[in-house]
Amino acid sequence: MSHTKSNSAIAHDFEEGKVSSQDYLNYLQEKQKRERLAKATPQAPTNFIFADEKMLRIREIIKQIADANVPVLISGESGTGKEVIARMIHASSGRKNDPFISVNCASLPPAMLESELFGVAGAQGQMGKFEQAHGGTVLLDEVTETEQGLQAKLLRALQEQEIERVGGDGAIKIDARIIATTNRDIARSVKDGRFRQDLFYRLYVIHLEIPALRDRPKDIEVLTRHFLKTFSVQFKGEAATLTADAMQKLLKYTWPGNVRELQNVIQRAVLMSQGNNVTAKDFVLEQKKVDEDLEWVKHLPIGQKMREVETQFILETLRTHNGNRTHSAKTLGISLRTLRNKINEFVLEGHEVPQPTTGKAL
Repeated sequence: MSHTKSNSAIAHDFEEGKVSSQDYLNYLQEKQKRERLAKATPQAPTNFIFADEKMLRIREIIKQIADANVPVLISGESGTGKEVIARMIHASSGRKNDPFISVNCASLPPAMLESELFGVAGAQGQMGKFEQAHGGTVLLDEVTETEQGLQAKLLRALQEQEIERVGGDGAIKIDARIIATTNRDIARSVKDGRFRQDLFYRLYVIHLEIPALRDRPKDIEVLTRHFLKTFSVQFKGEAATLTADAMQKLLKYTWPGNVRELQNVIQRAVLMSQGNNVTAKDFVLEQKKVDEDLEWVKHLPIGQKMREVETQFILETLRTHNGNRTHSAKTLGISLRTLRNKINEFVLEGHEVPQPTTGKAL
């Protein structure tokens, strides 16, 4: 993703006291780190590669909405390929010959992010990403990480198609389609007051929910073969082969890091394998422990009734698995039928039960 910003614009923020010296230093260090990684790390293909029926449906929806000049919200776990989907929407539209500019909303302090998006007025003026993307598309990656004040300005950009540079006193018309991504439950963020409801509804015109890789086993196979060929040709000059036990090992893994993790695992396996045959022992998989996600259990107050503890435990497990009943039942060590009976009891008692993600467009 691109976070490029001129030194003059960053210096302007620093001199105006909008960012601290530590934030300024962190920004420059992060920028240098990204530049080093860009030179050292092989770039993975950004093709929309899939075999799963859920992804086929998403591709069909992309064809339908590509030329509609409306916002798109893409949700899904980290590493599922949300930016790839955003780029495909852009490439399928009439804007494909104009800029596609991505901004990671979680990577910058609020003041710097505002300048990055809207630009800076004055003699040291700098165009923001919305202006730079004229005629094209702006991707707001992890939009739920923005603060409330900036959310109000994003709402104006969406509703009025105009922005105002930082320090400026006049509106600037923009022509950019806005696509936003999030790995959070955005509806929950609205309910908790962390995300503006009006901005949520403005972004929610088209919603694409990308299923986790563990829920698309066919994609594990096709992506594995794609990455294997790409990296083996790149590093060893010819396509490598994959043993049957190696593929089975990959299919049994739950992929908490999704496609991004799969890419890294294949890359490492190709580099570490002997010869041109990749086997199961070449794959180092670090299964995430469930208790790391359920740290909250250790802090339950002593004296709480068992029934209340059980209710909290089951509901938190459902949240951890994004409402997926099958995965939650497995984690809890109970049958799916038992879990469903518990959920029915919770609903009757008035508890809010996390709903499962479906991978379908809403």
